[in-house]
Amino acid sequence: MFGIGMPELMVIMVVALVVLGPKRLPEIARALGKGLAEFRRATADVNEELRKAQRAIEEEARAAETATRRAAAVRNPATVKPAEGAVAVGASAETSPDRDPSAE
Repeated sequence: MFGIGMPELMVIMVVALVVLGPKRLPEIARALGKGLAEFRRATADVNEELRKAQRAIEEEARAAETATRRAAAVRNPATVKPAEGAVAVGASAETSPDRDPSAE
């Protein structure tokens, strides 16, 4: 934790006890703990708001991309060519567009 080991932490605690005294140290530690908890709640709320904004932006981007694709499909409809030797559904081999009727 920030490069502070157990010996350094003990020195900090002893100095705090000497400077603040045994009566004020628990009060200050409690206030510090409450402050850290409030800070964590606030940062969690900010992170949640950022996630919501990110999801909304992604949804708008997907909607815009879908609209662009649909508009492009309307302007340039794709033509599907039948595969070579393919027979149209409901058609017989004699009426196939690939077959030349004069060849018989």
